[in-house]
Amino acid sequence: MGATLTVGGSGGGWDQTTDLATWASGQTFTVGDSLVFQYSSLHDVMEVTNADYNACQTSSPLKTYNDGKSTVTLSSPGKRYFICGTAGHCSGGMKLEVNTVSAATATPTPSSANSSPPKSESPPAADLGHGSSGSSPSQHSSGGRAGDFMAKIAIGSGLAMMMVLAL
Repeated sequence: MGATLTVGGSGGGWDQTTDLATWASGQTFTVGDSLVFQYSSLHDVMEVTNADYNACQTSSPLKTYNDGKSTVTLSSPGKRYFICGTAGHCSGGMKLEVNTVSAATATPTPSSANSSPPKSESPPAADLGHGSSGSSPSQHSSGGRAGDFMAKIAIGSGLAMMMVLAL
């Protein structure tokens, strides 16, 4: 069973004020996910072909929903296209392209991720002779490992400059 995604996110919806393209670009849609379209009686949801999506053509939808809260299950990988059938709404941006990927190639969406982020696989920063173990917090910036590493680079660069000037 996949994630349930409210189209437009928690602060938006299937309406003319939500930037649906931006919302969709921040999502990973996986086979088994469900899209929930919530909308007023001024709107509907039409699933259409790519050509009809691009032309905002409403005359031959694959499927039409008009109950105010419609759920569409993404049952196979590939692109699906949704538009509002109300005149002028699609051309005004009320349209959604969804690229569904198979579960094996998907990465978790923010709304479906329940685990902590994966641990970094990068090796620890090299110790340039100025190790941070045992040092007080005031000796290094508060940037953690990255801050310590940058401080070591700055110290190493300073030492190299002094050696060049001494020549």
